[in-house]
Amino acid sequence: MAGNRDKSTDQMKLWKESRGSQRADCLTTGGGAPVGDKLNSMTAGLRGPMLVQDVVFTDEMAHFDRERIPERVVHAKGAGAFGYLEVTHDITRYCKAKLFEHVGKKTPIAIRFSTVAGESGSADTVRDPRGFAVKFYTEEGNWDLTGNNTPIFFIRDALLFPSFIHSQKRNPQTHMKDPDMVWDFWSLRPEALHQVSFLFSDRGLPDGHRHMNGYGSHTFKLLNAEGHPVYCKFHFKTDQGIKNLTVEEADRLAASNPDYAIGDLFNANGNFPSWSFFIQVMTFEQAEKFRFNPFDLTKVWSHKEYPLIPVGKLVLNRNPTNYFAVVEQLAFDPSNMPPGVEASPDKMLQGRLFSYPDTHRHRLGANYLQIPVNCPYKTRVSNYQRDGPMCMSDNQGGAPNYFPNSFSNPDCQPCFLESKFKVSPDVTRYNSANDDNYTQAGTFYSEVLSEEEMTETLSEPGRSPEGSPGLHPGTHGTAPDGYPSRLRKAGPEPAHQAQCRGSEELQCARLHPSYSH
Repeated sequence: MAGNRDKSTDQMKLWKESRGSQRADCLTTGGGAPVGDKLNSMTAGLRGPMLVQDVVFTDEMAHFDRERIPERVVHAKGAGAFGYLEVTHDITRYCKAKLFEHVGKKTPIAIRFSTVAGESGSADTVRDPRGFAVKFYTEEGNWDLTGNNTPIFFIRDALLFPSFIHSQKRNPQTHMKDPDMVWDFWSLRPEALHQVSFLFSDRGLPDGHRHMNGYGSHTFKLLNAEGHPVYCKFHFKTDQGIKNLTVEEADRLAASNPDYAIGDLFNANGNFPSWSFFIQVMTFEQAEKFRFNPFDLTKVWSHKEYPLIPVGKLVLNRNPTNYFAVVEQLAFDPSNMPPGVEASPDKMLQGRLFSYPDTHRHRLGANYLQIPVNCPYKTRVSNYQRDGPMCMSDNQGGAPNYFPNSFSNPDCQPCFLESKFKVSPDVTRYNSANDDNYTQAGTFYSEVLSEEEMTETLSEPGRSPEGSPGLHPGTHGTAPDGYPSRLRKAGPEPAHQAQCRGSEELQCARLHPSYSH
């Protein structure tokens, strides 16, 4: 390929070459009727008005008027690919899900990487968390793991999620990104400090999607064949190695190549990017005695106390054939879990169980699960849901559409009942705002980052577009000054920083696994 052209740049040329000597297809309308002229509208005379009977025009224009669907309210800018998960280690002692039933088993997957706050046309090299969502097509239904490239998040209560996202989006009057909104929310919610610290470290600017880790982030529940439950966290460690952009590189790419990460993934076709898949496991007894809430999304579990258990290898081997069809319409729903995987009391996860499928029904329609890329094609869907816009199946034929019935239609299988768990405390709105918001942020800063990284993490907020000139009195003062002072106060004495130098880097990774390579 000439010059600096690559596979993504030459996609049209490569598509033509793939057709070889095939004759061009006959151009048709959406209804399949052949078209004789697609360059000139039908008019009454050379300079006369158009005719309503010009169905070539109305077919084309009516579809064009409707071809945009609502973009994702978050994670709008993204890239996708397809591949498989291969099990390399036996974890059936923890989980009975069939995709883990034996070593060597391969399960097809779809994956979508994304930024969070930006719109669909925004640059994908900005300082922002990255989405890391995986859809496993299993014979027990699809399993959607909706993660990020960080094991933590800014908030721990889903009730705050709409306000958090509003603060990261555009000012309702100016329609501009507003750093006052960003830092105002972060300063008023101190649980954000851990994730903000991660965001302003070098991990906040990953070099594309292939060189970053992925995390399920939430705590989940696993059940084995005997019904014994444990709590679990999921980790994907990149086999390409962690690689990040400098601030200068990210700024340059945002201006010159705003689709850098999408192109990097597309052009990796044939290199088979991969991630090693691990779990962490915590027993119910350990969870009850744990020093903090194990379901808190703003905190991590120590790798030293809860070591990574290898599971398998996630490999990407196929690019999307059409972005809209298989990436824009790709819909992840954390409530899609196979038998053996269940939700924990994590409040953020509980909120997402409702919010994700709800937004898909708004964005893609009531039958979004019938769209081929979302269809659980490894199993047969058999239920009492019928009709709705864009029903693309046989609508389950003449089978009864009510339950129970006496006509031999799908029946419940008690062996797939959810696990039983006890709930005894009083029901109220518990305030979790001050649930140790600083210890792990301090560990991250003082015991994980190098001196250079510490300097960058403290100075970067002042250089970034989010650096705010002023906030509420009594919170941080000004964001760039208040953020470092709070982070320094959160950390141990500087003497502890010596743990993170040279050969003891691995020890630091164990102390704070969110930063391990």
